[in-house]
Amino acid sequence: MRAPAFWWQAKPSAAALALWPAAAIYGRAAAHRLDKKPEAVAPVPVICVGNFTVGGAGKTPTAIALARLAIAHGLRPGLLVRGYGGSEKGPAMVDIKSHTAAQVGDEALLLAAAAPTVVSADRPAGAARLAAEGCELIVMDDGFQNPSLAKDLSLLVVDSTFGFGNGLILPAGPLRAPVHSQIARAGGLVIVGDGPHAGPMVRLAARAGKPAIRGRLAPLRPGLWRSRPILAYAGIGRPEKFFATLAECDAPVHAQVPFPDHHVYTIADADYLLRRAEREGLRLVTTAKDMARLKGAQGLMAELREKSEAFEVVLDFEHPDQVARMIETTVARVTVQRGSAPQRRR
Repeated sequence: MRAPAFWWQAKPSAAALALWPAAAIYGRAAAHRLDKKPEAVAPVPVICVGNFTVGGAGKTPTAIALARLAIAHGLRPGLLVRGYGGSEKGPAMVDIKSHTAAQVGDEALLLAAAAPTVVSADRPAGAARLAAEGCELIVMDDGFQNPSLAKDLSLLVVDSTFGFGNGLILPAGPLRAPVHSQIARAGGLVIVGDGPHAGPMVRLAARAGKPAIRGRLAPLRPGLWRSRPILAYAGIGRPEKFFATLAECDAPVHAQVPFPDHHVYTIADADYLLRRAEREGLRLVTTAKDMARLKGAQGLMAELREKSEAFEVVLDFEHPDQVARMIETTVARVTVQRGSAPQRRR
């Protein structure tokens, strides 16, 4: 599904205001859910990477960056993800050689390239599986609003270009719950990019007494994309972010084809993209998530994967030492408090 355009307008539209009563009810329920005590506590520290809104703010690149930073400081992290879009309910260790996105979801395949990754609809069970595998720290991609597993540190990711959109709660706007309810339970904000909302988000964090962590998404190979005209396509939360990042690399983007988030590509999609690229002499470029979704495809979709190139990005923290200290402090604080197995609260 695509998020409605009015969510991201600076001011609430007539459609958003018409949905405000439903949003008020949803907001109260979401705030109540945030107040619930967690059902389980993992045997090792849990760092949750969430976001205030629906849509792609950069959670997965942030989770990967945290895992790699933990590894660089001598820790053994594991990554936990629900596996949206996959059939596997878990808890299951992700094998990037054998699993496909249809089984474990596209995000799981990206995470598994960085550190041991478990897909589990039951997050406490997934945490237990990672701890049993010898992980000393769990980085959970998404699940901030889910009360099933206790979080020892929650970092909320904000896209500085889009911020909170129109500032309203689902379904009137993109917010998952009231801002004050969410930030009160966060350990810090990760502000991605230098967009117009970066300053306001830093001030929001300061007023709440939370650290503001600045980061940016950077292409792994920025000079690779300047040679031939490009047909860029993407089925992610905000395809326009992908197109804009390509443009920032001076890539000659001739055509942009957006699809809904977690889009499952069809033969018709592949036929259209391949024919247009051939007809107009364009280079097919997509995101790493989209390439993961095409893994294991056959026929025309296998040809689409073969002829497409992945535009890979990494999240770079402005002050990685600040983030490393947060990780180490969390691990040191929690490790002495935990037993050997998840403790279910009664």
